Amino acid sequence: MADTNVSRVTGPPAAPQHQRSSRPLATPRARLRYWTIIAVLSVAAAVFGVGLLAWDNPMPVGSDGFWRIAEMRATNLVIMAVVAICQSVATVSFQTVTNNRIITPSIMGFEALYTAVQTTAVYLLGVAGIMAVQGVSQFLLQIALMVAFAMLLYGWLLSGRYGNLQIMLLIGIIIGGGLASVSAFMQRLLTPSEFDVLAARLFGNIANADASYLPIAVPLCLVATALLWARSRRLNIMVLGREAGTGLGLDHRRETMRVLFLVSVLMAVSTALIGPMTFLGFLVATLAYQFADTHDHRYVFPVSALTCFVVLSGAYFVMRNIFHAGGVVSILIELVGGLVFLFVILRKGRL
Repeated sequence: MADTNVSRVTGPPAAPQHQRSSRPLATPRARLRYWTIIAVLSVAAAVFGVGLLAWDNPMPVGSDGFWRIAEMRATNLVIMAVVAICQSVATVSFQTVTNNRIITPSIMGFEALYTAVQTTAVYLLGVAGIMAVQGVSQFLLQIALMVAFAMLLYGWLLSGRYGNLQIMLLIGIIIGGGLASVSAFMQRLLTPSEFDVLAARLFGNIANADASYLPIAVPLCLVATALLWARSRRLNIMVLGREAGTGLGLDHRRETMRVLFLVSVLMAVSTALIGPMTFLGFLVATLAYQFADTHDHRYVFPVSALTCFVVLSGAYFVMRNIFHAGGVVSILIELVGGLVFLFVILRKGRL
C-alpha cells in the first residue's frame, strides 16, 4: 500500500531527455543523412566518371586499345576534378567572407580579365593571337595577372577608409563591367573569322584546357584547398560577422585578406584552365548547403566539391554522348545556374 501511495504522488518515471549538443550534425539522424548524401554523390561521380571513360569506346573492353583511349579521356576527368574543387571551395569561402549567399567570386573581374586578355591577343595579332596566349608560360602569366589584379583590389579597398567589403564588391563589379565593355568594343572590330575563333575561347569548355597545364594547376588547387580546409574553424567564426569574430579574438581583416588571396588563386586557376563559368560556383554552393544542412565548412567543402564534379561530369556525359554537343556544356550549366540564381533571389524565406 505504501508503494502504491508513493507511485501516485510521484507519478510515472520521466521519459529520458535527448542530450543537447552544439556540434554540427548533432543527432544520429542528421549524421546518417549527411553520410548518405556523401555516398550517393560519390556513387554518382564514379558512375559518370566510368561512363566518360568507357561509353562509346570503340575498342573491346580490357584490350590495350581500350585502355589507351580511356587514358586519353582520363585527362578530361582530372580537369573536371580540378575545376570542381576550385569553383566549389572558392565560392563557399567567398560567400562566407562577404557574408552573402547570392554572390560568387566571378563578380570580382576574373572572367572579365580573362576575356580582355583573349580579346586583346586576337585584336592585336589576329587568329595567331589565340596561339600566342597558349602554353605553360602564358598559363602561369594569366594566373599571375588575375591574382595580382585581385590582391591589388583587395589591398586597396580593405585598408584605410575604404575598408568595406560592400564597396569592394561594387567596385569589382564596375571594373569587371569596364573590362567587358572594352572587350566588346575590340570584338566589334574583328573580322568574322577572327571573332569565330575568339568566341570558342570565351565559353567555358573542357576542351580549352591542355594536359601540360595540369602539373601547375593541380598543386595550386590542392595547396589552396588544403589551406582553406585548415582554416575551416576560422571560417565558421567569420560567418558570424566582423563584430562577433572580433569579439571571439579573430583578426577579421587579416583573416579576410588571407582567405581572399586563396580564393583568388583557385578562381584564377579555374578560369585560366577552361574559361569563364559564372554561375557554376553559385549553383553548387547553393545545392551544397541544402545537401549538407550545416554551416560547418569541414562538412560543406566535401559536399560542394562532389556536387560540382557530379554536375560537370553529368552535364558533359549527357551532352556529349546523348546529344553529341559537348561544346555547349557551359551554356547548359550557365542556364541552369542562372535560373537557380533567379529562384533564390525571388524566393521568400531563408537561403
